[in-house]
Amino acid sequence: MIQLSSDAPAAPSRREKRVLEPDERIAEVLFGLIMAITFTGSLSVATSQRDDVRSMVIGAIGCNLAWGIIDGVFYLLGALAARGSNAQALRALRNTQDPQQLLRIVSAALPLVASVLEPAELESIHQRLLRLPPPQVARLGGRDFAGAFGVFLLVFLSTFPVTLPFVFLNDIRHAMRLSNAIALSMLLVAGIAYGRVVGRSPWGFGAGMVALGGVLVGLTIALGG
Repeated sequence: MIQLSSDAPAAPSRREKRVLEPDERIAEVLFGLIMAITFTGSLSVATSQRDDVRSMVIGAIGCNLAWGIIDGVFYLLGALAARGSNAQALRALRNTQDPQQLLRIVSAALPLVASVLEPAELESIHQRLLRLPPPQVARLGGRDFAGAFGVFLLVFLSTFPVTLPFVFLNDIRHAMRLSNAIALSMLLVAGIAYGRVVGRSPWGFGAGMVALGGVLVGLTIALGG
């Protein structure tokens, strides 16, 4: 997406983009939560011992630690790709006088806005973009690294609420049930929040997330968890 403020200190946007948007935060929590459930569900209530529980907790934390790092790296790669795409689009805009080509470029960046622009408005946008400094080589900034760290934390920290019952409760059966209840509650809250973000039924999305978690938990219990 073309951003008038990128590479252009003279024309700052009035509203800074968040380091992580709400949908990104919720998605990362859901990802980490599902990963944790797959580990807690691997325990067998009937046959597992404390050593098995310890191995499961370490495995869940280690897995989410690794995936948090990997997801953070992918976040940085995506940010760099977006910067490069912006620079390429701006170069194309600076090098064209064809109204149709201009409309195609703006439509790719802002499809909804471009659909209602009049030719004079499109030309006005073009002239404003021409006044921006030449696009520079795409680079990552402090906000990008902050976002990657936020992704890492969300994936990693979402493990703990689900695994803590196994740390504090000696009875594996009770720990499993409490862990499942915490996981399903977190899925409900995350689903409700995501439904609000995307403008759909919050409770519908919440119920959908709980159903997904319920299927995972039910499968693991049926298979001996």
